[in-house]
Amino acid sequence: MLSFLHQSLLICYVVFGTLKPEAAGSRGKHPLHLSSTELNYNLKEGTLEVSCRIFTDDFEDILSKKYKVKADLSSAAKHKEMDQLISKYIAAHLQFAADGKPLSLNYLGFENDNEAIVVYLESSKVKSIVKLETSSTILYDLFDDQTNIFHLTSKGNRKSFKLTYPDKKSVATL
Repeated sequence: MLSFLHQSLLICYVVFGTLKPEAAGSRGKHPLHLSSTELNYNLKEGTLEVSCRIFTDDFEDILSKKYKVKADLSSAAKHKEMDQLISKYIAAHLQFAADGKPLSLNYLGFENDNEAIVVYLESSKVKSIVKLETSSTILYDLFDDQTNIFHLTSKGNRKSFKLTYPDKKSVATL
């Protein structure tokens, strides 16, 4: 069975078509600059649960560049240090507002999942969400062809939307 990231990549290739070879950049590690974020509104807890998948090599590159350190997201010895950098980066590059009110996000941690890093966040309590405003610039400071895909689930309904550089904001109505 394909991992969630692989499924998202496959969908992107089908939806967005083939990519130009120069989109891979000079590193040539992968031709697609993509993050995928799952948003689940937990009615029982009254929170927005967030899991954001970002390619490990890209995430290490931006953390190294931005914070002037040698980022290593697979080192157990550096996990605490990387936790701090990831928390700081995500707070600066990913925000949500429910019905016009900013949601404060609590950073829960990260884990490695093959070629991706999964970052976990949870919002402060919110009674309901009719309109979710998303602001994301994840990896925009590294790639000018970055696409960030979002899948929002609430009350059994699922909506998907994307932000592609330079677009920074989107609104989903539930």
